[in-house]
Amino acid sequence: VQLVESGGGLVQPGGSLKLSCVTSGITFSRYAMNWYRQVPGKERELVAGISSAGDRTNYADSMKGRFTISRDNAKSTVYLTMNSLKPEDSAVYYCHTISQNMNYWGKGTLVTVSS
Repeated sequence: VQLVESGGGLVQPGGSLKLSCVTSGITFSRYAMNWYRQVPGKERELVAGISSAGDRTNYADSMKGRFTISRDNAKSTVYLTMNSLKPEDSAVYYCHTISQNMNYWGKGTLVTVSS
């Protein structure tokens, strides 16, 4: 199983980014997917989750209204669209899923929000 994130980078406060996570080695359409983020020295936190069919989503309170998780099962890809970015959104963002009771993580993509 491989999860490969991309789309991170440097963005100014108030800007937007769209992260992507391409998966392989699993039947993507069967599994819920999540985005987490982590700042050095802090615990990894859940950003957003989406059901296998894409009909249900959930968000951490601080991301509601600014972030949108979506998926394209035909492309085995999950996305995170981030708007109105704040400096405190700076972190490494990770893609995650659970398959057969095992946790799978990507290597992460760095998002830096700074002027």
